[in-house]
Amino acid sequence: MKEALYYKKLKNKILECTLCPRNCVINKNMRGFCHARENQNGKLYSLVYGKPCAVHVDPIEKKPLFMYLPGHLSYSIGTAGCSMSCKFCQNFEISQARPEDAPSLDLPPKRVVEEAINSNCVSIAYTYTEMAGTAAEYVLDTAKLAKKEKVKNVIVSNGFINKRPLKDLCKYIDAANIDLKSFNDNFSFMFLKAKYSSCLPSIF
Repeated sequence: MKEALYYKKLKNKILECTLCPRNCVINKNMRGFCHARENQNGKLYSLVYGKPCAVHVDPIEKKPLFMYLPGHLSYSIGTAGCSMSCKFCQNFEISQARPEDAPSLDLPPKRVVEEAINSNCVSIAYTYTEMAGTAAEYVLDTAKLAKKEKVKNVIVSNGFINKRPLKDLCKYIDAANIDLKSFNDNFSFMFLKAKYSSCLPSIF
């Protein structure tokens, strides 16, 4: 676990997560909507830091990015949890899972970069689930190390993230694929309502 970068302390050890526009207000020993961030005695922690539940070497076109580094491989990782609950999600087994319910690997940022290089990958992709809006600390630390080793950073995201963490990430992200969930505003509102907060006990 790692203490989160994006949150505010309220009264009585209640916290407000400021990573995504849901801005979940989280009581002690509770989690935000994404399942991946927990209030532990008045501090917010990322439960998925260094714990990807999906790791693959993919062609960059699978992200899908067709005009960026075509023909190259991307070391692709994903962590449990998501800031949305789309009923049509192809990766729902992990995007809607609690971290403890999704078998994961111990893969801290330094090892991600090492594995990417050893796998002849020219980029690291943060994909499969919504890592920008749930595991930004892990993405940020990995991306910083990758940049130093001249490994590119690619993110696949639903784009549901607040301005400050987005600015922090954009300093290190080389390419992004933002998934459009719907052309219908009413449909999208079901998943994007910014003030919605669903904070779950960590025992669930």
